[in-house]
Amino acid sequence: MIERTFVMLKPDAIQRGLIGAIISRLEARGFKPVAMKLMRIPRELAERHYAEHKGKSFFPGLIDYITSGPVLCMVWEGENIITVLRTMMGKTNPQDAAPGTIRGDFAQQTGRNLIHGSDSPESAKREIALFFNDYELQDYKKTIDPWLYE
Repeated sequence: MIERTFVMLKPDAIQRGLIGAIISRLEARGFKPVAMKLMRIPRELAERHYAEHKGKSFFPGLIDYITSGPVLCMVWEGENIITVLRTMMGKTNPQDAAPGTIRGDFAQQTGRNLIHGSDSPESAKREIALFFNDYELQDYKKTIDPWLYE
């Protein structure tokens, strides 16, 4: 099933110059970028994005961190992309992430784990709507699609 997901490269990914390395993995997998924007997240938007963590001990630090510098917000499309991307990202704690995953190859600590990806179709829909307007989402066909999908 072709679906869309929200992906965010966090401030540590931007500062470390890993944008190209991470995006190239998604493209090499055959996923299609639908929207991208580099932005500094306002505190209120960060709090809405991470609302499920409000009240947890790490919440204030998470909000301070995610608003500390630019992030790259993206929407990607592909077959079963939510599940596949979560596997490609690796476990939240990079020390537990398998080699070959984004976090397993590039990250050191949970609080600096480079990337966020939606964990369900419902989360993807909510997160995409938080960061993008409908007119920012591109709908197009790639000529390589028949070589990726039956």
